[in-house]
Amino acid sequence: MEQTTKTNFLLGEEKVSKALMKLGIPTMIGMLISALYNAVDAYFVGGLGTSQMGAVSVVFPVVQLVIGLGMMFGAGASSYISRLLGEKEYTLADQTASTALFSGLLTGAAVIGLILCFLTPVLSALGATETILPYAREYSVIYVSGSILNVFNVTMNNLLTAQGSTRFTMAAMMAGSVTNLILDPILIYGLHMGIRGAAAATVISLCVNSLMYVYYLRKQKGVLKPSIRKITIKGAVYKEILKIGIPVLTFQLFASAALGLTNTAAKEYGDYAVAAMGAVSRVMTVGIYIVFGFMKGFQPFAGFNFGAGQYERLRKAVKLCSLWSTAFCILMSFLCILYSGEVIGLFGTDPQMLALGGKALRLNALMFLTFGFQMVYASLYLSAGRSGAGSILSLGRQGIFFFPCILILPKLFGLSGIVWAQPAADICSALMTLWFAWKMNEILGIQNGSRSMEQMKEENI
Repeated sequence: MEQTTKTNFLLGEEKVSKALMKLGIPTMIGMLISALYNAVDAYFVGGLGTSQMGAVSVVFPVVQLVIGLGMMFGAGASSYISRLLGEKEYTLADQTASTALFSGLLTGAAVIGLILCFLTPVLSALGATETILPYAREYSVIYVSGSILNVFNVTMNNLLTAQGSTRFTMAAMMAGSVTNLILDPILIYGLHMGIRGAAAATVISLCVNSLMYVYYLRKQKGVLKPSIRKITIKGAVYKEILKIGIPVLTFQLFASAALGLTNTAAKEYGDYAVAAMGAVSRVMTVGIYIVFGFMKGFQPFAGFNFGAGQYERLRKAVKLCSLWSTAFCILMSFLCILYSGEVIGLFGTDPQMLALGGKALRLNALMFLTFGFQMVYASLYLSAGRSGAGSILSLGRQGIFFFPCILILPKLFGLSGIVWAQPAADICSALMTLWFAWKMNEILGIQNGSRSMEQMKEENI
């Protein structure tokens, strides 16, 4: 009960800026660490050759799909649980957490088994050339098999975030990432395992992360106490989980498809093009994960205060998150544009890859300026249970607008069309977010007056 009191104080009474920092900084650091060890993997693999770097880029969408399953149940439950805690419905919150965790593991195991059965055609469809395919198979057999741990870790991460236990999620992710950083050079080069060493290092690091969460559960440290006995098959619980979870999974599916389509388009131009676009993706993922991590801290705050009817706190939080996230995106864009050559040079030495990667990174970084603004409103709509608008906002930049861009622009402009696809999608997504932001700001009273949140529940946005 003491932990429950602390959580309620943090989410419902603590100074808004301080609460956002306490919630957002740990999850942001945790996501940053996760992005960095993906980048570190690519860095060490890049030293093996361009085809090996291309293999890591091809497998990345598969892993993102598996992670999406954990996010579907974890993020879907997290949004609902944060509102339940705000309403002091602790028993139902426990049931939701238990149901989400075990449903995610069962679904993940089934999907991973299916992927492994059709691994070669899946990798070919995602852009593996004849020279990339053997390395992609070596890497993915180990990594994809162990990615059931990703489902567990991502689901637990979201469940802990929902109750404000963000420091522990940061510690768990940090433990796994440090393990990966240490093992990568040892297994890849020291034991001469090559690309298989990179996959093994990642799976071992996921094990460390999982053991941290198992420890947390056994010690019953948090407000939530998930267990097999508390699993429920109530349709109402699944409806609340999937209402938010399916849009989140769809976002991951679109992100995976976007990476796959980029690889497939680049495949025509050779391994260097696949490797270059993969390197850009890894770099931009660092910035994306930082913003996304901070928004994960914002989501339980938004959900709790929405559930508790504390609307003024929510308005203040929206303003602060918009300001902070945009400031970070400006800094990230400036650094990537200024040091594009040096950054891409970390992932290989092929002159063609360096030239293409540098150009693509500068363009992607320029359009990254609006990403924080987009994520604030996507997170706000989802946290308030407005899954329709939240889905549209989440799927804009890597789905609704990206798919037409990546399918049409390369046909019109060749390799330059591939480079311009994501920046063009970002422009369209930012313009769309402006409309949704105006609508939400009007409802929350940020721009005009102070309309009641009760009106929001009646709005069909």
